[in-house]
Amino acid sequence: MPPKAAAGKKLVIVESPAKSRSIAKYLGDDFIVDASAGHIRDLPQPSDLPAEMKKGPFGKFAVNPEGGFEPYYVISESKKKKVAELKRALKEASELYLATDADREGEAIAWHLLEVLKPKVPVYRMTFTEITREGITRALDNVRQIDEDLVDAQETRRILDRLYGYEISPVLWRKIGRGLSAGRVQSVATRLVVERERERMAFIPASYWDLSGTFTTEGDESFSAKLYAVDGARVASGSDFDDRGQLKSTRSKSEVTVLDREAAESLAEGLTKASFEVDSLEEKPYSRRPSPAFTTSTLQQEASRRLRFSSKVTMQVAQRLYENGYITYMRTDSVTLSTEAITAARRQAAELYGPESVPEKPRHYAKKSDSAQEAHEAIRPAGDHFRTPGQVAGELSKEEFRLYELVWKRTIASQMADAKGFTASVRLTGQAADGRRATFGASGTVITFPGFFAAYEEIREKTAGDGEEKDDASGSGDKRLPKLEKGESITGEDVRAKGHETTPPARYTEASIVAELEKREIGRPSTYAPTISTIMDRGYVTKRGSALVPSWTAFSVIRLLEEHFGRYVDYDFTARMEDDLDQIARGEIEREAWLQGFYFGADSGVEGLRHVVDNLGEIDARAINSMEIAEGVTLRVGRYGPYLERPAAEGDEAAQPLRANIPEELAPDELTATRAEELFEQAQHSGRVLGHDPETGREIVAKDGRYGPYVTEVVEEMTEEQVQAHMDAQPTEYYKNGKPKPKKKPAKVKPRTGSLLKDMSLETVTLEDALKLLSLPRVVGLDADGEEITAQNGRFGPYLKKGADSRSLESEEQLFTVTLEQAQAIYAQPKQRGRRQAAKPLAEFGQDPTSEKPVVVKDGRFGPYVTDGETNMTVPRGTSVESLTKDRAFELLAEKRAKAPAKKGGRTAGSGSKSSSAKKSSSAKKASTKKAATAGSGK
Repeated sequence: MPPKAAAGKKLVIVESPAKSRSIAKYLGDDFIVDASAGHIRDLPQPSDLPAEMKKGPFGKFAVNPEGGFEPYYVISESKKKKVAELKRALKEASELYLATDADREGEAIAWHLLEVLKPKVPVYRMTFTEITREGITRALDNVRQIDEDLVDAQETRRILDRLYGYEISPVLWRKIGRGLSAGRVQSVATRLVVERERERMAFIPASYWDLSGTFTTEGDESFSAKLYAVDGARVASGSDFDDRGQLKSTRSKSEVTVLDREAAESLAEGLTKASFEVDSLEEKPYSRRPSPAFTTSTLQQEASRRLRFSSKVTMQVAQRLYENGYITYMRTDSVTLSTEAITAARRQAAELYGPESVPEKPRHYAKKSDSAQEAHEAIRPAGDHFRTPGQVAGELSKEEFRLYELVWKRTIASQMADAKGFTASVRLTGQAADGRRATFGASGTVITFPGFFAAYEEIREKTAGDGEEKDDASGSGDKRLPKLEKGESITGEDVRAKGHETTPPARYTEASIVAELEKREIGRPSTYAPTISTIMDRGYVTKRGSALVPSWTAFSVIRLLEEHFGRYVDYDFTARMEDDLDQIARGEIEREAWLQGFYFGADSGVEGLRHVVDNLGEIDARAINSMEIAEGVTLRVGRYGPYLERPAAEGDEAAQPLRANIPEELAPDELTATRAEELFEQAQHSGRVLGHDPETGREIVAKDGRYGPYVTEVVEEMTEEQVQAHMDAQPTEYYKNGKPKPKKKPAKVKPRTGSLLKDMSLETVTLEDALKLLSLPRVVGLDADGEEITAQNGRFGPYLKKGADSRSLESEEQLFTVTLEQAQAIYAQPKQRGRRQAAKPLAEFGQDPTSEKPVVVKDGRFGPYVTDGETNMTVPRGTSVESLTKDRAFELLAEKRAKAPAKKGGRTAGSGSKSSSAKKSSSAKKASTKKAATAGSGK
């Protein structure tokens, strides 16, 4: 506790207004709590540097590599008013408490506040991991000074990311496309997704068959079992095959037999009603320990699996729970709990589930990896006495309640007893009519003591390929087998053969890629959610259901990085960089020396990033953006998207290569040689001349576009003589000074276009069809008030339009047949919510897991949107309704609900999270030798 201060209130500064309101409840009238609303200053874009600095050493990065990597910080325009408010509040204060988050970024925010505010009163660094009376009291009793090593580590991270991005991203712009970016963690995450898709593309499925049947004891008890072996050789399952569709080299053909359809069906026929004998019985004790309380990574994974929350939504909701005093700090890699938390969990478990549900001694968990910083506790309910979900249900939103309940259950379960039971296994053999001996196996696990299962059971990520059934030759599962004895006779019934096909490795989900990044020790708790958001925002990855699917652009980006910046997308190298940053945070490595080695090269001879960029040599952009799909078929990533190309026929040197567009919704592993031929076949009809419009004389053609087939008219450009004649025909206008105004050139005529209807194709569309499509929008007539009604074919189907009021039509045929009377009758029908007709939804997805209300996609004034009747969320640009999945629809609504409502009013205004508009950065300079340059108001 700091010594008693002079008269005047004590100023406490936190990051977010929500956090300031929560803390103020526990501090009393002697304190004033204000919020910085995130970072107050950051590295500017080089283009925003003062003119005199743009040509100097700071001009490229806003960092001076030649001067000890000195950063140049500026206060953003949006924060100047806030900084002025904080300075005014500080003038009236007797003490300053910097109470930003207890991590590197929070430490850096505190340091920046100290540098900018330049307080003349005592300053204390105040940290806490829970916003409760106990937590704030402990924080006041344990104030400290700013940890400059932590600030150094965060500043190094910020400068490192600036060097990495600003050196490598321009190479991507020149060789692939504008708007792309490279990042220390985002590029590695993208590489993981691309490599998994490569595995799927190279995968060759294997076919195999097995048998399953129902078996009945003499006591008329039945159980199911699966074929285990034939004539002593184990029957092959999916795990026995490699990714090339062959038996693994470790599998001997004498030990493993692969059944084909004929062998399996004949065996099944020969075993029906056959007599079996129990060969062996085995019973083993079963025990399962609870998982530790959540880290950031495991919370994101489990929320994805159980609640269908994206990583972004999980962290948004967790941030609100933390700031409002419901859970502890949500950015942590620690699995440990405080003594108070362990006591609270054990006490509550005993009260709710009985004293026998708690082990004699408290459970303590070891950290999962050597890189774990363990600066904080695991994520748990806040306080020394946990509130049950029922006690907080009325205070939380639905998303907040579901996440709090998940955290509470996991924490309580982590201190409960093991679940116990036994697993029984049986083998039984029978002889088929053809003499083959078939051995079946079954097993079942019976839980005799639920232990922590009473509170919580973790859902594990599926490891099989998409849609693949889990192979289990013994037919195991949570079931009880009848009482059996060795040698007992069993009758086989309903023995059936079933064919299987191996499936490729499952694509990453948000949950599994977070787990993979953590396993490889890449990134830290605060980076997982932003990394996933970034690779999706950049167009490198899209979601199909919960699976992450890479774009063809991502393939080009990763290929360029692997071939020319291989070290910087190497998994081990990236993990080592994280370790180095941790050492800087502990004061074991000097920041400037480490950055010198990274950028300019190390004394050991390892080349620096600058040397690599300066010696790239010639990069063949065409080769980088090309990939062979099949013999003679190349995929190219072009300016307007990916397309297929194949050389023209031999001997015809003047002919252009054949090209075909690739549909946006086609995943890379679905672009097989067969599918490529289908696309070329469709493309052959692209550009087919259908005839001429009798009214305009313009040529009408059918084309295959990136968004589907369409028809259009060919508008010839005006010649120079025609343009000049048009301008000469215009009267001359003059400025006030008497000089003639330049004459305007004629506006280019935009050709009419029309998408083909669902029952049309490029091969069969006729001139008559095309003219009908080009006639749209069709004027149906005038309403009684004189307003025009038109029939139009939109992106999401046919509809009527009258002013701003749109009404859907039931069929595409109505575009050409609906009459004025029918249109008026449609508009006479009641509008939904007093505004629109209850039109048929564009898509229906069933019940929302949170609101438990039906989720549909509707066509709104500003485009399609997802709604459950309570929450509306616009379908993101670039996502078609056809490609929108149920999981993605639920996720969009969850993201909308997770956004904290904007609030107004002085010191409590703003967002409840760290500013996302400024890149998170920091620097912790030793006062004597490490002073950052500041700009104008940044001083």
